Amino acid sequence: MAPPIITRMFYVYILLCNDMKLYIGFSGDLKSRVASHNKGYVPATKARLPIQLIFYEAYVNKYDALRREKYFKTSKGKSTLKAMLRETFE
Repeated sequence: MAPPIITRMFYVYILLCNDMKLYIGFSGDLKSRVASHNKGYVPATKARLPIQLIFYEAYVNKYDALRREKYFKTSKGKSTLKAMLRETFE
């Protein structure tokens, strides 16, 4: 039996805002979501523009992506991110 065809991906993304703080989000359409942030349509980042996409992960399962987003929002997850992206912050 052939593996299922993947038709949609789900993304966990990390933005670096102008205040040097991270924004962690989830989307089914990464390009559109980042564009919405840049246009000031997202209240959480509107006052923190410009933003820069510095990291993302893609998942075939929505709930795997949501679980990862939730983890990145914990203190341990933030520590993991900072270790993964340490060159970005130096």
